[in-house]
Amino acid sequence: MLNLLFPKVCGGCADILRSNENVLCIECRHGLPLACFHRNDADTMRKMFFGKVKIEEATALLKFQKRGVTQELMHNLKYRGRQEIGTTFGAWLGQELLESKSFKTIDLVIPVPLHPLRQRKRGYNQVTKFGSEIAKALKVPFYEDGLTKLTKTKSQVFKKRLNRFSSGNGTTDMYKITNKLRLESKHILLVDDIITTGATLENCATTLHLANNVKISLATIAIA
Repeated sequence: MLNLLFPKVCGGCADILRSNENVLCIECRHGLPLACFHRNDADTMRKMFFGKVKIEEATALLKFQKRGVTQELMHNLKYRGRQEIGTTFGAWLGQELLESKSFKTIDLVIPVPLHPLRQRKRGYNQVTKFGSEIAKALKVPFYEDGLTKLTKTKSQVFKKRLNRFSSGNGTTDMYKITNKLRLESKHILLVDDIITTGATLENCATTLHLANNVKISLATIAIA
């Protein structure tokens, strides 16, 4: 009865899902623009960070296309409460990474955080389900609170890029490590929903590198 009153619809095209479909209809799933850099073109994402921050491995599951199914999926996940989209893609990518030699040494998964005020307003971090499913597949801990998003002070807007990072207290002007001891000597998989310029992931990775002897790899649902 509940399905009759509130039918489940595809996260990509909004068509009503058939009984054998979940989150995505067959047509949208088959039409997804796959990136899957962990299978090939492994340097594609890493090149975005050359000379900025050291990254071990980096991958994205999908290619972002404006006015396409990927954009609709990202909007549904980020703004319309469709967290099951993150669950689906996390489980999918998690199984792929489990079979990839490049990601065999991951010790834990950390999501890019939202500022507490934004998360309170939205009600959730759109990366949480994605990251927790990857961690589950890899059988490693998921530290949802591994990083904290800080309020950016007005004075820091005018600082030059190379001077924005603090060297002594485990923080940048944007993010802070919650517990540095918990991260020491670990290979961390940092996850986000989408990568565009790479600035957010760069800031987070730079912060994480302030913990002793860490390695950082990246995984996102999509790349623009």
